[in-house]
Amino acid sequence: MASQTNEYPAKGYAATSPDSGMAPFSFTRRGLRPDDVLIDISHCGICHSDLHTARNDWGRTTYPVVPGHEIVGTVAAVGEGVTRHAVGDRVAIGCMVDACMECDHCKADLEQYCRNGMTGTYNGKDRQDGSITYGGYSDKIVCREEFVLKVPETLPSDLAAPLLCAGITTYSPLRQWKIGPGSKVAVAGLGGLGHMGVKLAVAMGAHVTVLSRSEDKRADALALGAQDFLITTDKDAMRAAAGRFDMVLNTIPVRHDVAPYLLLLKVDGVQVIVGMIEKMPELHTGILLGRKILTGSGIGGLAETQEMLDFCAEHGIAPEIETIRMEEVNTAYDRMEASDVKYRFVIDMATL
Repeated sequence: MASQTNEYPAKGYAATSPDSGMAPFSFTRRGLRPDDVLIDISHCGICHSDLHTARNDWGRTTYPVVPGHEIVGTVAAVGEGVTRHAVGDRVAIGCMVDACMECDHCKADLEQYCRNGMTGTYNGKDRQDGSITYGGYSDKIVCREEFVLKVPETLPSDLAAPLLCAGITTYSPLRQWKIGPGSKVAVAGLGGLGHMGVKLAVAMGAHVTVLSRSEDKRADALALGAQDFLITTDKDAMRAAAGRFDMVLNTIPVRHDVAPYLLLLKVDGVQVIVGMIEKMPELHTGILLGRKILTGSGIGGLAETQEMLDFCAEHGIAPEIETIRMEEVNTAYDRMEASDVKYRFVIDMATL
């Protein structure tokens, strides 16, 4: 477990402006601090957040930016104080690489809600030296050991990668709201997040319905394990389904009206927004009078993310993926924007 102090030359893909696209980029990773782990990255999933950040859609990007927060790889070196991981371990990193670990949220295993701000895996600011973090579209990464997760032996690396964002983002609210046998869950949106929501809710024992605007996704929804399918543009069908569900897991990533989904909830039912929507249409509060809950959820804490990985391994749950070469990332972004992927792109870093 000898400490390594020298910086590590790294290569990856970065955006250098909102319209630059992704291109090869050379940089350095920091030398290991006592509690750091160096990881050789084998696979990295592609998330909608990667595209939005690369193109500065949210106005918060610091360039150059190396996206990627669905990372799987192998430990190559460890700092002298590391106890959780050893060279050769297969490990993973999700959406955060640090937090204060001292506030009440961190102590409650809610590091994603750190009162002092968690450090994002990319486009974040290192808590110690203030440098901008670079993500998983690269050959290696250095990360504080607590934020490095263990990949279960039965979970292939390429399939594990999307679980670090799409998996935990849907798992966390299902767990928080105690979804289980007898629960009725509706999943709105059948993309990278939605298809994981279906698989996880079914594995938890829920009766799952996919909500969609047209018949186009019925076959896919049922193939993924959903027991039912509801067309939201069918007013009679929506009226008949009013008050049916304990949860609507809303994964739709664009501006839309959430009111029709609230009408589908039972008393004390919850609609959880997990898609990144900048603005929602105005909502008449009368819809909430049946004690309907409208809330949001963001990823999960470290313990919960490890629990999710173990749950997926135990139940044989994996995302549907399309593996791409690193140089295909710009095409993947365009296809993702056009909803032309079932259901998650994963970059094979051996192609870098």
